[in-house]
Amino acid sequence: MKLIQQIQEDLIRSMKAKDGNRISVLRLLLSSIKNREIEKKDALDDEEVLAEITSSAKRRRESMEAFKEGGRMDLVEKEESELVILQEYLPEQLSPDEIRSVVQEVVGAVGATNTSDLGKVMKELMPRLRDKADGKLVNEIVKEVLSG
Repeated sequence: MKLIQQIQEDLIRSMKAKDGNRISVLRLLLSSIKNREIEKKDALDDEEVLAEITSSAKRRRESMEAFKEGGRMDLVEKEESELVILQEYLPEQLSPDEIRSVVQEVVGAVGATNTSDLGKVMKELMPRLRDKADGKLVNEIVKEVLSG
């Protein structure tokens, strides 16, 4: 079953269960996917749908950080609950230790020695870790590994 069909079926189940939060998140996600299809002028494949879900999850994480800084814990909790729903559709995320292992492998492969080689490492690394790890976390781990 295609990912978009799964999301649509989950939306219907959520509507029957009257789960307002899930309905809201899934409708917003489907709207975002539909907008991308309109831009592309063609249906999205599962990989593109996954990229849209990842983007939505990233926006939630960024909002959570902003709300934490502003002391709005009520909004942090709301974003957190929405993020949990989105993560159900994403592949399982790698742990920091697993990311570190892949980073060290790539650092060795490209011959990176210091933080000025960050771009080379990230260019090789992100296609491998796409949808499996948050880019911000990967960036932090790469900087940590390259700085010694």
